[in-house]
Amino acid sequence: MTIYAVTYRYSDDVSTRDRVRPEHREYLGGLADQGHLLLSGPFGPDEPAGALLIFRAADKAEVGAWIGKDPFTAAGLIVSSEIAEWDPVLGPLRSGIA
Repeated sequence: MTIYAVTYRYSDDVSTRDRVRPEHREYLGGLADQGHLLLSGPFGPDEPAGALLIFRAADKAEVGAWIGKDPFTAAGLIVSSEIAEWDPVLGPLRSGIA
């Protein structure tokens, strides 16, 4: 399995994000429980609205399929996403990810 880093950029529709967030987090929690999603979280308040997600998957297409089923995607809240293969080589989290 390969590790992928995904960046989301959110729309400016904060009220819809707030409304859909519980469903979004439940969906991502399921992927985490299955061992597919390793880490995720939003960017800080001084950054553009978005998030970083780290997945373990067979290929980019699998990650893309998961992104496509994210409730934030269905609600039109993801204005862009980027999937990149990632090779963590240093740091204390490496052993839990690689």
